[in-house]
Amino acid sequence: MQSLRMIEEWPVGAAAVAVVRGADGALLGAHGPQHHRFQLASVTKPLTAYAALVAVEEGVFELDDPAGPEGSTVRHLLAHTSGLAFDENRTMAAPGTRRLYSNAGFDVLAETLAKAAGIPFERYAAEAVFQPLGMADTAIEAAHRTPAGAGGVSTAADLARFVAELQAPRLLDPSTVAAATREVAFPGLSGVLPGYGHQKPNDWGLGFEIRDGKTPHWTGGANSPGTFGHFGQSGTFLWVDPVAGAACVALADRDFGPWAAEAWPPLSDAVLAELRG
Repeated sequence: MQSLRMIEEWPVGAAAVAVVRGADGALLGAHGPQHHRFQLASVTKPLTAYAALVAVEEGVFELDDPAGPEGSTVRHLLAHTSGLAFDENRTMAAPGTRRLYSNAGFDVLAETLAKAAGIPFERYAAEAVFQPLGMADTAIEAAHRTPAGAGGVSTAADLARFVAELQAPRLLDPSTVAAATREVAFPGLSGVLPGYGHQKPNDWGLGFEIRDGKTPHWTGGANSPGTFGHFGQSGTFLWVDPVAGAACVALADRDFGPWAAEAWPPLSDAVLAELRG
Protein backbone atom coordinates (compact mmCIF):
# COMPACT_ATOMS: atom_id res chain seq x y z
CA MET A 1 0.00 0.00 0.00
CA GLN A 2 1.56 3.25 -1.18
CA SER A 3 -0.23 5.28 1.48
CA LEU A 4 1.88 3.66 4.19
CA ARG A 5 5.00 5.38 2.87
CA MET A 6 3.64 8.58 4.45
CA ILE A 7 5.37 7.58 7.68
CA GLU A 8 8.69 8.30 5.98
CA GLU A 9 7.84 11.99 6.34
CA TRP A 10 7.07 11.80 10.05
CA PRO A 11 9.53 13.68 12.30
CA VAL A 12 10.49 10.54 14.24
CA GLY A 13 13.49 8.26 14.58
CA ALA A 14 11.60 5.08 13.74
CA ALA A 15 8.04 4.24 12.74
CA ALA A 16 6.16 1.18 11.54
CA VAL A 17 2.66 0.74 10.19
CA ALA A 18 0.47 -2.21 9.18
CA VAL A 19 -3.02 -2.60 7.71
CA VAL A 20 -5.06 -5.76 8.26
CA ARG A 21 -8.26 -6.86 6.53
CA GLY A 22 -11.11 -7.89 8.77
CA ALA A 23 -12.65 -10.77 6.86
CA ASP A 24 -9.66 -13.09 6.97
CA GLY A 25 -7.01 -11.20 8.95
CA ALA A 26 -4.84 -10.81 5.86
CA LEU A 27 -1.99 -8.33 6.04
CA LEU A 28 -2.85 -5.84 3.30
CA GLY A 29 0.26 -3.72 3.69
CA ALA A 30 3.16 -2.93 6.00
CA HIS A 31 5.97 -0.39 6.07
CA GLY A 32 8.82 0.23 8.46
CA PRO A 33 10.54 -2.18 10.86
CA GLN A 34 7.76 -4.64 11.67
CA HIS A 35 9.67 -6.42 14.44
CA HIS A 36 11.06 -3.36 16.21
CA ARG A 37 9.76 -3.18 19.79
CA PHE A 38 8.08 0.11 20.65
CA GLN A 39 6.78 1.42 23.96
CA LEU A 40 2.98 1.37 23.65
CA ALA A 41 1.94 3.78 26.41
CA SER A 42 -1.88 3.72 26.48
CA VAL A 43 -2.18 1.33 23.54
CA THR A 44 -1.49 -1.10 26.40
CA LYS A 45 -5.08 -0.58 27.57
CA PRO A 46 -6.80 -2.56 24.78
CA LEU A 47 -4.43 -5.46 25.53
CA THR A 48 -5.24 -5.25 29.24
CA ALA A 49 -8.95 -5.03 28.44
CA TYR A 50 -8.80 -8.09 26.21
CA ALA A 51 -7.13 -10.09 28.96
CA ALA A 52 -9.84 -8.94 31.37
CA LEU A 53 -12.56 -10.03 28.95
CA VAL A 54 -10.92 -13.45 28.63
CA ALA A 55 -10.97 -13.62 32.43
CA VAL A 56 -14.70 -12.84 32.40
CA GLU A 57 -15.39 -15.64 29.93
CA GLU A 58 -13.20 -18.01 31.94
CA GLY A 59 -15.13 -17.21 35.13
CA VAL A 60 -12.19 -15.58 36.92
CA PHE A 61 -14.44 -12.64 37.75
CA GLU A 62 -17.52 -10.90 36.36
CA LEU A 63 -18.02 -7.48 34.83
CA ASP A 64 -20.27 -6.44 37.68
CA ASP A 65 -18.01 -7.69 40.47
CA PRO A 66 -16.92 -4.93 42.89
CA ALA A 67 -13.53 -3.44 42.01
CA GLY A 68 -11.95 -0.11 42.86
CA PRO A 69 -13.75 2.61 44.87
CA GLU A 70 -16.94 1.86 46.76
CA GLY A 71 -19.75 1.26 44.26
CA SER A 72 -17.34 0.66 41.36
CA THR A 73 -17.12 -2.58 39.36
CA VAL A 74 -14.86 -4.23 36.81
CA ARG A 75 -17.13 -2.70 34.15
CA HIS A 76 -16.62 0.81 35.56
CA LEU A 77 -12.84 0.37 35.52
CA LEU A 78 -12.85 -0.79 31.89
CA ALA A 79 -15.03 2.15 30.85
CA HIS A 80 -13.12 4.89 32.75
CA THR A 81 -16.14 5.57 34.95
CA SER A 82 -14.88 4.29 38.31
CA GLY A 83 -14.25 7.84 39.51
CA LEU A 84 -10.51 7.25 40.01
CA ALA A 85 -8.07 10.04 39.16
CA PHE A 86 -5.83 9.93 36.10
CA ASP A 87 -2.60 8.69 37.67
CA GLU A 88 -3.30 8.01 41.34
CA ASN A 89 -5.59 5.84 43.40
CA ARG A 90 -7.73 8.78 44.50
CA THR A 91 -11.50 9.02 44.03
CA MET A 92 -12.63 12.11 42.13
CA ALA A 93 -16.29 11.28 41.42
CA ALA A 94 -18.98 8.74 42.19
CA PRO A 95 -18.84 5.66 39.93
CA GLY A 96 -20.81 5.98 36.71
CA THR A 97 -21.19 9.76 36.84
CA ARG A 98 -18.18 11.02 34.86
CA ARG A 99 -15.79 9.70 32.20
CA LEU A 100 -12.47 10.19 34.00
CA TYR A 101 -9.70 8.69 31.89
CA SER A 102 -7.60 6.75 34.38
CA ASN A 103 -4.32 4.87 34.22
CA ALA A 104 -4.82 4.11 37.90
CA GLY A 105 -8.14 2.46 37.11
CA PHE A 106 -6.50 -0.01 34.75
CA ASP A 107 -3.88 -0.89 37.33
CA VAL A 108 -6.65 -1.54 39.89
CA LEU A 109 -8.33 -3.68 37.23
CA ALA A 110 -5.13 -5.70 36.76
CA GLU A 111 -4.66 -6.08 40.52
CA THR A 112 -8.26 -7.30 40.84
CA LEU A 113 -7.73 -9.86 38.07
CA ALA A 114 -4.43 -11.06 39.54
CA LYS A 115 -6.00 -11.58 42.96
CA ALA A 116 -8.93 -13.50 41.48
CA ALA A 117 -6.73 -15.61 39.16
CA GLY A 118 -3.98 -16.24 41.67
CA ILE A 119 -1.18 -15.30 39.26
CA PRO A 120 0.49 -11.97 38.32
CA PHE A 121 -1.48 -9.98 35.77
CA GLU A 122 1.47 -9.78 33.34
CA ARG A 123 1.63 -13.58 33.26
CA TYR A 124 -2.13 -13.91 32.84
CA ALA A 125 -2.13 -11.49 29.88
CA ALA A 126 0.73 -13.38 28.25
CA GLU A 127 -0.91 -16.79 28.70
CA ALA A 128 -4.45 -15.66 27.84
CA VAL A 129 -3.75 -13.31 24.90
CA PHE A 130 -0.18 -12.90 23.71
CA GLN A 131 0.90 -16.53 23.47
CA PRO A 132 -2.28 -17.85 21.79
CA LEU A 133 -2.07 -15.09 19.17
CA GLY A 134 1.64 -15.63 18.51
CA MET A 135 2.57 -12.19 19.89
CA ALA A 136 6.05 -13.29 20.92
CA ASP A 137 7.50 -9.78 21.14
CA THR A 138 4.72 -8.33 23.29
CA ALA A 139 4.82 -7.93 27.08
CA ILE A 140 3.47 -5.81 29.88
CA GLU A 141 6.37 -4.58 31.97
CA ALA A 142 5.59 -5.02 35.66
CA ALA A 143 8.25 -2.47 36.64
CA HIS A 144 6.45 0.34 34.80
CA ARG A 145 4.83 2.98 37.00
CA THR A 146 1.40 2.07 35.56
CA PRO A 147 1.97 -1.34 33.98
CA ALA A 148 -1.57 -2.32 32.94
CA GLY A 149 -2.42 1.20 31.80
CA ALA A 150 0.73 2.16 29.94
CA GLY A 151 3.51 -0.42 30.40
CA GLY A 152 3.18 -2.46 27.23
CA VAL A 153 5.85 -3.08 24.60
CA SER A 154 5.11 -4.60 21.21
CA THR A 155 5.77 -4.57 17.49
CA ALA A 156 3.71 -3.73 14.42
CA ALA A 157 3.77 -7.40 13.45
CA ASP A 158 2.38 -8.48 16.82
CA LEU A 159 -0.30 -5.79 16.92
CA ALA A 160 -1.34 -6.79 13.40
CA ARG A 161 -2.19 -10.18 14.92
CA PHE A 162 -4.13 -8.45 17.70
CA VAL A 163 -6.25 -6.30 15.37
CA ALA A 164 -6.92 -9.40 13.26
CA GLU A 165 -8.28 -11.01 16.43
CA LEU A 166 -10.45 -7.96 17.13
CA GLN A 167 -12.06 -8.29 13.70
CA ALA A 168 -12.50 -12.09 13.74
CA PRO A 169 -12.29 -13.24 17.37
CA ARG A 170 -10.92 -16.65 18.25
CA LEU A 171 -10.08 -16.14 21.92
CA LEU A 172 -13.42 -14.57 22.83
CA ASP A 173 -17.00 -15.04 21.77
CA PRO A 174 -17.71 -12.49 19.00
CA SER A 175 -20.63 -11.12 21.03
CA THR A 176 -18.23 -10.26 23.88
CA VAL A 177 -15.97 -8.32 21.51
CA ALA A 178 -18.94 -6.58 19.92
CA ALA A 179 -20.23 -5.48 23.32
CA ALA A 180 -16.80 -4.12 24.28
CA THR A 181 -16.12 -2.26 21.03
CA ARG A 182 -19.50 -1.25 19.58
CA GLU A 183 -21.72 -0.59 22.59
CA VAL A 184 -21.15 2.61 24.55
CA ALA A 185 -20.65 1.82 28.24
CA PHE A 186 -22.47 4.31 30.45
CA PRO A 187 -23.68 6.45 27.52
CA GLY A 188 -24.05 10.21 27.64
CA LEU A 189 -21.06 10.93 29.88
CA SER A 190 -18.71 13.77 29.02
CA GLY A 191 -15.00 13.80 29.69
CA VAL A 192 -11.55 14.76 28.43
CA LEU A 193 -9.94 12.84 25.59
CA PRO A 194 -6.22 13.19 26.43
CA GLY A 195 -4.52 15.52 23.99
CA TYR A 196 -7.80 16.60 22.38
CA GLY A 197 -9.73 18.31 25.15
CA HIS A 198 -13.27 18.02 26.47
CA GLN A 199 -15.64 15.79 24.52
CA LYS A 200 -19.40 15.70 25.04
CA PRO A 201 -20.24 12.90 24.96
CA ASN A 202 -16.95 11.09 25.45
CA ASP A 203 -17.98 7.62 24.34
CA TRP A 204 -16.08 4.47 25.29
CA GLY A 205 -16.74 0.78 25.21
CA LEU A 206 -14.96 -1.59 27.58
CA GLY A 207 -11.30 -0.70 27.22
CA PHE A 208 -11.72 0.70 23.71
CA GLU A 209 -12.47 4.26 22.66
CA ILE A 210 -15.40 4.54 20.24
CA ARG A 211 -15.01 7.34 17.73
CA ASP A 212 -18.67 8.30 17.21
CA GLY A 213 -18.83 12.01 16.33
CA LYS A 214 -15.85 13.26 18.33
CA THR A 215 -14.03 16.26 16.93
CA PRO A 216 -11.14 16.90 16.91
CA HIS A 217 -9.94 13.31 16.84
CA TRP A 218 -6.80 11.28 16.22
CA THR A 219 -8.40 9.11 13.51
CA GLY A 220 -9.23 10.42 10.04
CA GLY A 221 -12.26 12.27 8.81
CA ALA A 222 -13.03 9.27 6.62
CA ASN A 223 -13.16 6.87 9.57
CA SER A 224 -16.69 5.74 10.31
CA PRO A 225 -18.35 6.64 13.65
CA GLY A 226 -18.11 2.95 14.54
CA THR A 227 -14.32 3.02 14.48
CA PHE A 228 -12.80 1.88 17.76
CA GLY A 229 -9.29 1.65 19.12
CA HIS A 230 -6.78 3.60 21.18
CA PHE A 231 -3.76 5.87 20.94
CA GLY A 232 -0.79 6.24 23.23
CA GLN A 233 1.33 9.14 24.41
CA SER A 234 4.44 7.33 23.14
CA GLY A 235 3.36 8.05 19.54
CA THR A 236 1.31 4.93 18.90
CA PHE A 237 -2.20 4.07 17.75
CA LEU A 238 -4.42 1.30 16.50
CA TRP A 239 -7.92 1.50 15.08
CA VAL A 240 -10.47 -0.90 13.64
CA ASP A 241 -13.10 0.44 11.24
CA PRO A 242 -15.94 -2.09 10.89
CA VAL A 243 -17.42 -0.23 7.91
CA ALA A 244 -14.14 -0.34 6.00
CA GLY A 245 -13.54 -3.91 7.15
CA ALA A 246 -9.95 -3.14 8.05
CA ALA A 247 -7.63 -2.06 10.84
CA CYS A 248 -4.51 0.08 11.04
CA VAL A 249 -1.61 -0.04 13.50
CA ALA A 250 1.02 2.71 13.66
CA LEU A 251 3.95 2.87 16.07
CA ALA A 252 6.62 5.54 16.49
CA ASP A 253 9.42 6.42 18.88
CA ARG A 254 8.42 10.05 19.51
CA ASP A 255 5.95 11.13 22.16
CA PHE A 256 2.54 12.35 21.06
CA GLY A 257 2.36 16.07 20.29
CA PRO A 258 1.35 18.48 17.53
CA TRP A 259 3.29 16.41 15.00
CA ALA A 260 1.04 13.39 15.66
CA ALA A 261 -2.17 15.40 15.70
CA GLU A 262 -1.19 16.67 12.23
CA ALA A 263 0.22 13.43 10.79
CA TRP A 264 -2.12 10.71 11.99
CA PRO A 265 -5.49 11.74 10.45
CA PRO A 266 -4.07 12.16 6.91
CA LEU A 267 -2.48 8.72 7.13
CA SER A 268 -5.79 7.15 8.20
CA ASP A 269 -7.66 8.97 5.42
CA ALA A 270 -5.10 7.88 2.82
CA VAL A 271 -5.28 4.26 3.99
CA LEU A 272 -9.07 4.27 3.77
CA ALA A 273 -9.01 5.91 0.34
CA GLU A 274 -6.59 3.27 -0.93
CA LEU A 275 -8.74 0.49 0.52
CA ARG A 276 -11.77 1.87 -1.35
CA GLY A 277 -9.62 1.78 -4.48
